[in-house]
Order: sequence, then structure tokens, then C-alpha cells
Amino acid sequence: MHSFFDDNPIAALIVACEVGLWILLGSGLALRYLLRHPRSGAVVLAGIPLLDVVLLIAATLDLHRGAEPDGTHGLAAIYLGSSIAFGPALARWADVRFAHRFADGPAPVKPAKGSAERQALLWTEWRRVVTAASIASLVLIALAYLVAEPGQREPLLWWAGRAWIVAGLWLLFGPLWETSVRSSRPPRTRDRDESGIHH
Repeated sequence: MHSFFDDNPIAALIVACEVGLWILLGSGLALRYLLRHPRSGAVVLAGIPLLDVVLLIAATLDLHRGAEPDGTHGLAAIYLGSSIAFGPALARWADVRFAHRFADGPAPVKPAKGSAERQALLWTEWRRVVTAASIASLVLIALAYLVAEPGQREPLLWWAGRAWIVAGLWLLFGPLWETSVRSSRPPRTRDRDESGIHH
């Protein structure tokens, strides 16, 4: 494992950014709810996007120094896009649960399967996937044409295409699947789920 990360510093940095994300998130929420220092907690949480900046700069410098583009650079761009697109939602998800556990906040609500709320949630989630794919594609195209040599562009553009394949599969097996399942159910069942009343 050590030798792999020695040979793939960008992969090591991706892991470090993921660990750093959870450390900053946990520390910020602990300051906010356990130690009752909301301002300090907000400052710590505001540092999370800096991890994305560090990763982007590192990937750019690695290619600029002549590194051969490979899967780690593609993963770095996809990780960056996912972090930007899903980061705020992840912070809100953790905040609700932390507040419920340690500050008598309301319990998190999970929409029931087949409900209109769950369907709306899945569409919102998919829009985040599209945002992630868009950011990853822009980063990869910029790296391919502004940093990498002409002969090194193909692997980076290949990863941009794969980001959109993931977005398409997410659409198919996420909101579209939920919509088809919901529309195929008898009206009386859907009415019961939405109103909470059994007919």
C-alpha cells in the first residue's frame, strides 16, 4: 500500500482529502453542538472547500511537471466535482443528525418509498450528479487542453465521458425507476401513501 501511494501521489491526496473532509466536518459540528461554539464551528466547516482547491492545484502541478495522465487524475476531477456538488448536502445531512443527537433538534425525516417526497428527493440528487459531472468535465477538459501535452489528452477526456455515463445510469436507476414504479402502482395505494390514511 505504501509503494502504491508513493507511486501515485494524487491517489494519496484524494484519500487524504476524504479523511480531511470527515475530520473537518466532525470537528465543526462538535464545536457547534458539543462545545457550544457555533462561530468556531462555522469557521472549521468553511475550511472544507479548501480541500478541493488543494486537490485541484496538486493535480494541475503534477501534470505540469510532466506526469503521465492516468486514472488518478480522472478520479481527482470526479472527486472534486462530487465534493462541490454533494458537499453542502452532506454537511446539512450531518448537521441535522448531530443536532438531533446532541441539541434536541428535530429527528431526521426519511421520505417513504414510492412517495412524492422521495421522488422529488431523487430528482434533486440526480441534479447534483449532473452538477458533479459538469464540474469534473470542465476540469478534465481544462487539464487536457491547458496543461497536458497533446498526446496526453485522451485519458483525461475518457474520464470526462465516463462521468456522463455515471450520470445517465444514475438517472435510469434513480428518479426514472422511482417514477415508473410509482406510476405503476394502483391509485388507491398512492393516495394512501401520500395522505397517510388507509382506505
